[in-house]
This record gives sequence, structure tokens and C-alpha cells, in this order.
Amino acid sequence: MAEFEMLTIQGLGVSFDGFKAVDDLNFIVDRNELRVVIGPNGAGKTTLLDLICGKTKSTSGSIMFKTMDLTQMKEHDIVRAGVGRKFQTPSIYENLSVSENLEVSFPRGRSAFGALFFKRAADVIDRVHKVAEEVMLLEKLDHQAALLSHGQKQWLEIGMLLMQDPELLMLDEPVAGMTVNEREQTAELLNRISKNRSVIVIEHDMEFVRKIAHKVTVLHQGKVIAEGSMDKVTADPRVIEVYLGH
Repeated sequence: MAEFEMLTIQGLGVSFDGFKAVDDLNFIVDRNELRVVIGPNGAGKTTLLDLICGKTKSTSGSIMFKTMDLTQMKEHDIVRAGVGRKFQTPSIYENLSVSENLEVSFPRGRSAFGALFFKRAADVIDRVHKVAEEVMLLEKLDHQAALLSHGQKQWLEIGMLLMQDPELLMLDEPVAGMTVNEREQTAELLNRISKNRSVIVIEHDMEFVRKIAHKVTVLHQGKVIAEGSMDKVTADPRVIEVYLGH
């Protein structure tokens, strides 16, 4: 695995009752790269993230994260190794404040034992403020999470992942349901956080993809059919036929 590669996937496959959701997939993400994965519904995009984070087990191939093969690891060990995943709907603690949501996401606060003896140490408070500023919620630290707008809830969940300082962050349709203004701010946020970590985003909003993607991968029927710059993939006849034409 090359020094600048964060994630190297080779020959990855998974079948559900004979249906190949991901089929002999090869996929490389570099350090500090913001990769966007696009494609029609059923192309295997979410399944790819499920395979990387260990939610689904592959039937073939390897997923190398730095020097570790994630296909041999349990979900919680993959998180500890430095892989963070955000699902489509925000899973935050609505009854807690923004600050408390971030605090419980700090690695020391996550286990039952850790939560029991968890103290608001200076390093935790410092990290909470730093992350809150990064996700544009510094002014909302004392607000109950339930009172945030939809977009702010998405940012909070990204913040909860950033508390763990992952080296690879995966986001599934992060701007779905956001206002135009929130989308713009989210694009700026993702461009910021990819300066010191690798980010994989699944997205359907092509205007948003254009604002963030370093490189775009197009999936169709579990395979990569095109990869490269946004201009390159949107001009590809096959991509137009299976995805952009609809």
C-alpha cells in the first residue's frame, strides 16, 4: 500500500441471496482526499460504506485501512482504529445540550466504565470548544440538541464524529433536507475538515458535489464505471446513460 493511500479496496464483493450488491470493486482513497461517490439508487453506495465500517461482512476481497484489513475486524475495533461513519438520519441525543453531545462522544466517555468516571477535564472542554467552532455551533453549546435546525443537527453529528479525531470520515447524504444556505456552509465545513483527514461522501446533489469533490467515483450495479474529476465523469457517456440522464 502506497504511503499516501489511506484506504485501498481490492476485489471487494458481497452478495445478498445471490444478488451482487458490490461486485469485484477496486477503490483507493488518498490521505486528506475528499472523495464523493455517486450513482443511481441500488448502485451499492451505502453498501460500500457498510462494508468499510464492518456493518456488513464482505464475501470476497480486502479493505486495507493504512496497514489493517478491516474485513477481519469488528465494528467497534474499526471505529477505534480511526474510521468514523455518519448515517443518513442524524443520531444525536436530543435531550442533551450540544456541549453534552460532544462530551459523550469523546473517546474516554464512550464505554460504560469511561462514562461512569468521566470528568470534564481541561482536554475534553478544550476539544469540545474546538470542534464546536469547526462545525459552526460554538454559540449553541448550551442549547438543547432538539432545538437545533435540521442542518445544525447534521453538523452536530459530524462534530460528534470529529471528537474522536478519525482519520477517515464517511458521510451518507449529509445535505439531504438542508436549506441552500446550510448546504453552502456544509460544503465549506467538509472542505475544511478534509485538510487533515480523508473523507468519503455519498451524495445526489450534483451542485454540492461540484463544490466539494477532489475526485468523483461513479458506481453502477456494484461496480465502478467511472472515476476522476467532476467534469470528466459528468461527460462520460456511460454515466449520462445510467445516472445523469434520469
